[in-house]
Amino acid sequence: MSNDPFAVSDAIKAMRAEWAITEPLMGGTLAMRKAGQALLPKHPAEEDEAYATRLGVATLFPAYSETVVSMTDRVFAEPIQLGDDIPDELKDFASDIDRQGNDLSAWGVNWFRVGLSYGLSYALVEYPKADGVRTKAEEDAAGLRPYVVMIHPMQVLGWRDDGTKLTQFRYLETVTEDDGDFGVKIIEQVRVLEPGTWKIYRKTKDGHSKHDEGVTSLNVIPLVTFYTKRVGLMCAKPLMMELAHLNIKHWQSQSDQDNILHVARVPMLAVIGPTQNHDSNGNLLPFQLVVGTGAATVLPMNADMKFVEHGGKAIEAGRQSLLDLIDEMRMAGAKLLRKDQSGTKTATQAQEDASQETSPLMRMAHHFADCIAQIFQLMANYRNLPEGGHVEIKGNFDIDYAPETSIPSLVNMANSSLLSHETLFSEMQRRGVISDEFDWADERARIEEQGPALGSM
Repeated sequence: MSNDPFAVSDAIKAMRAEWAITEPLMGGTLAMRKAGQALLPKHPAEEDEAYATRLGVATLFPAYSETVVSMTDRVFAEPIQLGDDIPDELKDFASDIDRQGNDLSAWGVNWFRVGLSYGLSYALVEYPKADGVRTKAEEDAAGLRPYVVMIHPMQVLGWRDDGTKLTQFRYLETVTEDDGDFGVKIIEQVRVLEPGTWKIYRKTKDGHSKHDEGVTSLNVIPLVTFYTKRVGLMCAKPLMMELAHLNIKHWQSQSDQDNILHVARVPMLAVIGPTQNHDSNGNLLPFQLVVGTGAATVLPMNADMKFVEHGGKAIEAGRQSLLDLIDEMRMAGAKLLRKDQSGTKTATQAQEDASQETSPLMRMAHHFADCIAQIFQLMANYRNLPEGGHVEIKGNFDIDYAPETSIPSLVNMANSSLLSHETLFSEMQRRGVISDEFDWADERARIEEQGPALGSM
């Protein structure tokens, strides 16, 4: 039995074990270095100072984070389209959805990115305290209206459910309070949400105490969970975990490669043969080794001295291994764009996609649109509106494993008359190089009007 609101549930601990890999990858080189031996183990018999030096110069190839960002950018290739069935006042809220100046699309990018990296992310629909406010007109005059707050997976401490819906949700948050004339202090507190109520707990010298509490006008917890790889209610796994493991492998292999390059670039001086001379009385003469362009070294008789350099075969093998890992990571990330007919869909989606293949990224985009609709419905519930409406997401879900390679190839094919200029134009539009506002027929007419290129005259 636990009465500690700060306690972390077993389900969260299990998910955090995998987030301990994905979170540093998203944080970049400094976060990876901070993870230390958890992600870059020490070599057998490696001294602490040598390991610290190796860790301090290690750099991350950001395959995981860049794939997350790239796939998110594909989903938001166009702004989120608000449906005609969304009430006008909710459309107004969408221009500043979080009361922090972010519109729905800008806020949604971050929410989707976190969900793709961690397997799930949470959005809480909040409403400011309305003490003394009784009518909707008074609410509008006071600027009171619902807004959304993203809850990062690492903030969540635990929850309870009855098998179908949440009955309790706990998460950690930080607030700032004035400290003296100029300073501020950061305070950690736990917010506990239950249908119709909320409580805030803070730590004390003796443990914890209730700091604040209140009620809401809703009989549900106004939380929306966006899943990218759901394994149960409020539980998920990072969707691209295998890519994460490959990226960790590259991080470790890159460190080994950098280390062997450092060793190979510094030749080792070897002295071969006797290292002592004797005088005529048989006494040992001191042997002093002096190395430098302005010094001469006197060697004992029958001795030799030379620099020993690395053969280089291991360096080339390591280089090729790193290149192979990059190709594997690129293919692992591109799997989100491969179309198939699997995946769970809503009834509406099943009708729309009955004869159309979808990719995992497309299905995630559909689910994300449903989650946005849930947010609008909760906002509508706060404002006593019957319906919240729907949204539409039009992303770029076309597969292209390596645009940096395919685009020059397409240009070369067009120059070699293996591809028509119209098809090249269409492929460039598909990749976002050329705006969709341009039409090939109009562009061809403009090309003819401008005459031959300067280089062909």
